[in-house]
Amino acid sequence: MRKFTRRQFLGVSAKGAGGILLAQGAVPGLLKHAWAQEKHAEYLKAKINWRQVEGEQIKVLVTPAHYFNKFRAVTPQFTELSGIKVDFEVIPPREMREKAMLDLGAKTGNYATHTSDPMFLSLYEANKWVDPMDDFLNDPKLTDKTWYNLEDVIPLWRAANSVKGKLYGMPSEGEATIHIYRKDIYEQLGLKPPQTLEEFRDAAKKAHKMDGKIAGAALRGFRGAGQNVYIWPSLFLAWGGKWFDGSGKPQVNSEAGVKSLEFYCDLLQNYAPPGVENWNWPEIMEAFAGGNVVQYIDANSTASIIENPAKSKVAGKIGYQRWPKGPSGRRVTSIWNWALPINAALSKKKKIATWLYIEWLTSRPTQFTSAIIKEGPDSVVRTGVNRISIWSDPEYRKVIGFTPEYADVVLSSMKEDTDANWRPLVPEWPKIGELMAVAIQSALVKQSTPKQALDEANAKIAQLMKR
Repeated sequence: MRKFTRRQFLGVSAKGAGGILLAQGAVPGLLKHAWAQEKHAEYLKAKINWRQVEGEQIKVLVTPAHYFNKFRAVTPQFTELSGIKVDFEVIPPREMREKAMLDLGAKTGNYATHTSDPMFLSLYEANKWVDPMDDFLNDPKLTDKTWYNLEDVIPLWRAANSVKGKLYGMPSEGEATIHIYRKDIYEQLGLKPPQTLEEFRDAAKKAHKMDGKIAGAALRGFRGAGQNVYIWPSLFLAWGGKWFDGSGKPQVNSEAGVKSLEFYCDLLQNYAPPGVENWNWPEIMEAFAGGNVVQYIDANSTASIIENPAKSKVAGKIGYQRWPKGPSGRRVTSIWNWALPINAALSKKKKIATWLYIEWLTSRPTQFTSAIIKEGPDSVVRTGVNRISIWSDPEYRKVIGFTPEYADVVLSSMKEDTDANWRPLVPEWPKIGELMAVAIQSALVKQSTPKQALDEANAKIAQLMKR
């Protein structure tokens, strides 16, 4: 009986979107059973029955992001292991959230799970739209705690996905915001990587228009809870801000709020590219890759593009470090992970099927396999695996070895600079987020001063919280 390589057993191929599973028919009849057993060996170590709801079918709502394409590509392995069929509906994030909310609110149970914004989980919990993960994690028939090792899942992502001490969405993929800069320009100007936000602004000022056109810095300016509000809360907390005081009154117009918004506006009004108020992360990434921006603070996932010589003029000239410290002495990264909740409207069997899929997808073997898959030399790699042990794995570090410091910068940010209350974990967040987005952009385009914009937002949040 000839030996198969690990990749053959895992069904990883360089063809297709994220890997192609070997067809069962490709294995001679006498070897078929051994091949199947070996391919699923890591999962069969779990002391649970993966086939306990064999024949069930679930639908998962996801965005078209590259990491979900990789997840979709390896999911047939789960079906082979469990006998559970998983269908996907793939739509852009905004439409995905709206569709998920409609399904949850109507209790129709069309979608077993979806790629949820952690900031929506408090709203889901308040309406009893999703079940706590504890119900599934603590059932020995459904979860082998030793094999699954929940503690290995990035702790602060789990904290961000928890409401009232219970986990409501399992992290499947995520990111940290880090400082990304042109190392060659810093060296040319004799600048050291900034340790504080004030030094960051000074570097932007010195580098701005150094060649007549390059911009000193860029941050997300586009209006939206996932755009300009993805950046400002980190500044707010770095200035020592708190969303609410001890009695529950909003504090966004505190001195920390005003000073942090003044910093944001000054930086973008004076040292960013024209039109930055309409820029989200793709525009920032493309401008940086084109050599038109000296530095930015945004998702670590952009490294996969800006370090690709086929897509970036600055590949190999880039430095990475954690968020610079604010006046309070804190570094506060924007926190993000895609949370997978379980729809409370499902039947018992479908809930079990959904949990088994989430358990499989977020387990170390699946996270590792989907992280090291590369479809080709220009493929986008996963830079947001959910497990600390993988971040320390030499094989994974080779995949994301853009620079010697990159992996440690991201891991340190996820472990030390993340704040689970980066945005308030309250059911009203979706509306608060929109109010803040309007206020931030109003100040950025000079329709109002930062103080006026935040005073107005604070009053509206106070009214909202009284309802």
